[in-house]
Amino acid sequence: MSRRKKQNPFPGGLVGGSYKPLKDGDVEKIHKATMKVFENTGIQVNDERALKAFHDAGAQVDFDQKMVKATEDWIMKTIKTAPESITLYGREDKHNMDLDGFKVYIGTGGTATNVLDIDTGKRRPSTMEDVQKAARLVDALENIHYFVISCFPNELEKENVDVNRFYGALRNTTKHVMGGVYTKEGVRNIAKYAEMIAGSKEALLEKPFVSFITCVMSPLVMDKDYTDLMLTAIETGLPLATPTAPMAGSTSPGTLAGTLVQMNAEALSGVLLTQIVNPGHPVLYSCVPTTSDLRTGAFCFGSIEMGMMNAACAQLSRFYRLPNYTTAGVNEAKIPDIQSGYESMATTMLCALAGSNYIHDAAGLLESGMSISYEQYVVDNDILGMCMRAVKGIEVNDETLATEVINDVGPAGNYLSHEHTVMNMNKEFFYNKVSDRNTRARWEIEGEIDAREKARRMAIEILKTHKPLFIDQHIEQKIIQEIPGMLSEWLD
Repeated sequence: MSRRKKQNPFPGGLVGGSYKPLKDGDVEKIHKATMKVFENTGIQVNDERALKAFHDAGAQVDFDQKMVKATEDWIMKTIKTAPESITLYGREDKHNMDLDGFKVYIGTGGTATNVLDIDTGKRRPSTMEDVQKAARLVDALENIHYFVISCFPNELEKENVDVNRFYGALRNTTKHVMGGVYTKEGVRNIAKYAEMIAGSKEALLEKPFVSFITCVMSPLVMDKDYTDLMLTAIETGLPLATPTAPMAGSTSPGTLAGTLVQMNAEALSGVLLTQIVNPGHPVLYSCVPTTSDLRTGAFCFGSIEMGMMNAACAQLSRFYRLPNYTTAGVNEAKIPDIQSGYESMATTMLCALAGSNYIHDAAGLLESGMSISYEQYVVDNDILGMCMRAVKGIEVNDETLATEVINDVGPAGNYLSHEHTVMNMNKEFFYNKVSDRNTRARWEIEGEIDAREKARRMAIEILKTHKPLFIDQHIEQKIIQEIPGMLSEWLD
């Protein structure tokens, strides 16, 4: 497959913001309620270095109880040093993403431990081969704008996971790569070989094509291990997401507004720590608010309320003048089916129309993020394209109003072969690749192939033919020789 593609008429970076689940006054109310949480309840911080950093920066710290409280004035002053916009780079400049205002980019996510085998359709543990294949597939799918490493290599020891899965992703896509991390040594070694690929530390920090995820726990806890990893990630200077994932009704209040208040405090705590440790550090206001099915206690990643809350995060982040990392597109379906389609579409569309900057988890995931599916990536590529078409909206100008064309064709005429139609056919309309728009008779003649099977065949063809821009062999050999824990047996 050629790496040259025609220009996408609905690319990442289109400006959303038409959907606003929160009224302007509601944003202010959530902010004020969040400040009360910081002042009266506080955040539990279980890392001594972080506690000392908060104390030295002027927050109210109880070292015995490991609690941090802060005033509104201190919080607002501290977060002002965080960048209002961040550019996340690809190894090729065509994949650069300017996270600013209400610009929209959509990509993958998750750390699934399972995969639906593309040949058998059966669920099995994911491997390094799946990390590479998922990255390669995403590299070829034009509506997926970046690659958050979406599965876990179960065959590797924990100490070797970070360096191998990040490198497996980087060598199979030139889109921006982000991922969660497990060890401090892994974080440092990823930064080290990313510098080797970029040419120098300065070149990497100028155009970072890799970034990290470290989590804040709900309710209101900065976990010792994750915070230790967060501090290590800050030391690298690379961009950072610090997501929190409250579940309405279980780990956060049983109302959407209450969950947003708690989530806002948690999301801001990650921003605050980055800024007191390294003012100006590139950090995303990061949120993954979800819900529980209160009839059963089940975790719900595909609920419509989850989409609404993540869309609200776009409004909250702009209140603080911060770029955001939000979540959409995950579903509870066990296979690519009707459920995986409508749940993925609903939440992704809401976040895209809201103008979320960095919508992750939006491709390839099933089963509440526990599994990935190659054919689901292909289906979601269509869904993401449709969402970006909706974000673009309807362009109204003299050319698109087409009054002269209407007069030219006249009553009982036909526009199909008109030059105006031909000129606009590729930039005005989105063409799904998986959908079947043939007649039923034609569909029957061609084998009555359903969408899942069609997407599976497309995924197989992409994996067979697509050749990403690999990393220079000399640099790769140097990385294998110099980076502890880097394994060569999985390199294909």
